[in-house]
Amino acid sequence: MYKILTLSTLLTSKVWAAAGSALPPIQLSMGSINTPDQTAMVLKIVALLTVLSLAPSILIMMTSFMRTVIVLSFLRQAIGTQVLPPNQLIMGLSLFLTVFIMAPVWKGIHAEALAPYLNNKISQEQALGYTESAVRKFMFKQTRGKDLELFIKLAGNDAPQKKADVPTYLLIPAFMISELKTAFSIGFMVYIPFLVLDMVVASVLMAMGMMMVPPVVISLPFKLILFVLVDGWQLIIGSLVKSFG
Repeated sequence: MYKILTLSTLLTSKVWAAAGSALPPIQLSMGSINTPDQTAMVLKIVALLTVLSLAPSILIMMTSFMRTVIVLSFLRQAIGTQVLPPNQLIMGLSLFLTVFIMAPVWKGIHAEALAPYLNNKISQEQALGYTESAVRKFMFKQTRGKDLELFIKLAGNDAPQKKADVPTYLLIPAFMISELKTAFSIGFMVYIPFLVLDMVVASVLMAMGMMMVPPVVISLPFKLILFVLVDGWQLIIGSLVKSFG
């Protein structure tokens, strides 16, 4: 699926490189299809438009975005600020962190696939092959063997002898559930210090006989002070980025 997306990117870049900054002419016409080549071209265009409409979801599911946004959401829930930071800020921060984490992969694709293809040094097949291998290498690094074995068994396939024999349609869901497990594990570790603080505040309120006062209301300022004093954002973001190492 992402082969078609990469192909569209390569073709679009090649057209703009040849045309400069001028807008290419666009002509729309309707008529009958007379040859198999025309039918194949129509089907390719329909498939390309379909993939482009799903491109955001595809890119999110095959990058570090999923783990990042889940951990930041856990952090907000652990602090107890409810709507701070807002969803737009969490999504934006996750997006830019994804760009930062995935930069080595994308730089490699640009240097070894896109640039040589635009300079007519390699073919489309070679460019797509390198792009696929680079993305698969990143996903393999973050995918647990148990999750990969699960989908291989569910598909009824024989155990592959090497990574190159693993189909991409099995690697993607295995990568996704591995990312979910890792994100929830990190989220649990984020929760622990704030949970301990909530329990201490609740115990103090019980000892003082202030059972009608919600512990969250009292513990929130202390959690904010603790998070600021330990430079929580640096710790969380640093640990999150290093988890992809």
